[in-house]
Amino acid sequence: MIEIDRFSATLAEGGALAMAARANRATVRLAPDPDASVPRPDAGRCAASPAEPATSARYDLEVSAVNLADKLAMFSEHWQPRTVAQFNGHDVMVVKLQGEFPWHKHDDTDDVFLVLSGRVTIQLRDRDVALGPGEMFVVPRGVEHRPVAAQEAHVLLIEPTGTPNSGDPATAAPRRVI
Repeated sequence: MIEIDRFSATLAEGGALAMAARANRATVRLAPDPDASVPRPDAGRCAASPAEPATSARYDLEVSAVNLADKLAMFSEHWQPRTVAQFNGHDVMVVKLQGEFPWHKHDDTDDVFLVLSGRVTIQLRDRDVALGPGEMFVVPRGVEHRPVAAQEAHVLLIEPTGTPNSGDPATAAPRRVI
């Protein structure tokens, strides 16, 4: 059995999500996460080997794609990101935006915004960056910014696991895994 440290999956009640780990069909075994709301360094790690079948019947699955539209359809709240996958200590999240988010910054990490649908403006103190579907912007660490969406927009975010979306753990949305 070979551990794939470049890719990981996150378990949620009712199923498992996995990012494609191999071009060939690899069998994946996931260890159950007893509390998906509490980040753990080993949460949802996967192991795979095309030659050796997984032994955990409950969590055996073929590596599969994550359907972002299906994940976005699972919730309606704005500004409440949902983790849909993990890799290299980072969360891949989807979020619905509408209105203005408070000004904030992340002192220790960059902030990646990839617009899936709608229009988003990332306001910086010295300029605005307008984004449409398929466009991405990376806010450098330590730069104050405020995402704004006049109409509902769907966005993919990539951040180190545990990064508070507001820049402040006291006001951040809780980590939710779907």
